[in-house]
Amino acid sequence: MSEQHHTHTVRAFTPDFSKGLIPAIVQDSSSGEVLMLAYMNEEAWQATLSSGEAHFWSRSRQCLWHKGGTSGNVQKVQAIRLDCDDDTILLLVEQVGDAACHTGRRSCFYREWKDGQVSLCSPQIFDPEKVYGA
Repeated sequence: MSEQHHTHTVRAFTPDFSKGLIPAIVQDSSSGEVLMLAYMNEEAWQATLSSGEAHFWSRSRQCLWHKGGTSGNVQKVQAIRLDCDDDTILLLVEQVGDAACHTGRRSCFYREWKDGQVSLCSPQIFDPEKVYGA
């Protein structure tokens, strides 16, 4: 593969941030489990590419957010996929510490409705009060 072709390929692999924040689905690279959904802007995208760890844009705090920066449960990016419209990102990650959710659970999708019943379906890995404080 020529350097010119490689550069063109990388340049073509860029989300379309013209509409604002883009959803980023985070999936465990080995099990396929969906861990969370967050949002990226161009700054978060560039930080993710340069560091190899997931970065997002925090809508509530209005700032760049390094996933696991406080808890230590970082997400090491194994691969990145873009959808056909370049407006949804899929991160395939190695979840360090086994917890992706700020509630201390493995996945943010820890509540399940099935057969008319709601249950918890993702294990509690850590106590969020001990990690984040009050």
